[in-house]
Amino acid sequence: MKIEHHEWALEHLDTHLQAAVDLELWTIPFYMSAMYSIKDRNSTAYQLIRTIVNQEMLHLQCAANMANAYGLSPKINTPVYEGTYIPHLNFSLDPPESTKPYKPYTAEIGPLDELHINAMCLVEIPEFDTTKKEIILQSRIEEYGSIGAFYEALRFGAYLLRGKIKGGVRQVDYFSSFYRNMPDMIVTQSGAKGFDQVGLLIDLITDQGEGQCKVDETIPSVFQNTADDIEPAQDHFTKFNQIKTEGGDNGALLPETFPTKPCSEYTNEDKQLEKILIDQFTQLTSLLEGLFSGENPDNFFPIMASVGGAIRNCWEHGVTPKYSYAN
Repeated sequence: MKIEHHEWALEHLDTHLQAAVDLELWTIPFYMSAMYSIKDRNSTAYQLIRTIVNQEMLHLQCAANMANAYGLSPKINTPVYEGTYIPHLNFSLDPPESTKPYKPYTAEIGPLDELHINAMCLVEIPEFDTTKKEIILQSRIEEYGSIGAFYEALRFGAYLLRGKIKGGVRQVDYFSSFYRNMPDMIVTQSGAKGFDQVGLLIDLITDQGEGQCKVDETIPSVFQNTADDIEPAQDHFTKFNQIKTEGGDNGALLPETFPTKPCSEYTNEDKQLEKILIDQFTQLTSLLEGLFSGENPDNFFPIMASVGGAIRNCWEHGVTPKYSYAN
């Protein structure tokens, strides 16, 4: 069943806003795990993925800011990494010829290899159908073929309900110093003016990630990292596709990654490393939920850094990172 666009209600928008938070959060451990599996931190692939991870943190902030502007206090749910499931995306809705180069793929945590780089490309794959004029609200939000299609639906619902926007509610801004050309990363206005700011955040997410097709193949300067991105004009899809096709280093193969061992061979020390990562990631998700509910945790960045160190430590001991006991 499909719900026609005029039936959008705040509950539908809330569902989409929470889904945006879920999807952006899902990408962070998935991308970080692949990045830290690379032995050479100076490799182009490592550096490119690092820039994308940083922007996914920004996108999570943007999604949470939008949710709070509409009165939804977003929940930070521990992501699930299983099979080929990527939350709220269904690639069978895309033209088969556009997704075929990136299959097979896996949505399970693992090193940077063909299956995982394929998944990364699919997550950021452009929205090829730019001719649709009517936005249909899906009764199942999993029925979006790309981030671009998902955010266009979110934009439409946000526009219809723009009168619900209240500026300045639990807004977070950790990244403005990296984006000197970006006017605002928070929603400070209410109503129609607030929607202009919401639209800007959606444009930021989709242009950086290649969630939509652009006439210009580079990220607009307003959305470019002005501080520490090695290729600030390139979107996520382009960067991932470069790693897939060129290995990230002038036609080389994918960079060397740490070898892993089966869980049956884990030592007590290995299991302790696994536990440390799960505990630290659980603490991180708790801090994120607090951050987006108006708290001001002073240990957010140290915990974020410790999660990265724990991921790397797992790989160096042949242990595949794990983020919850349920996965």
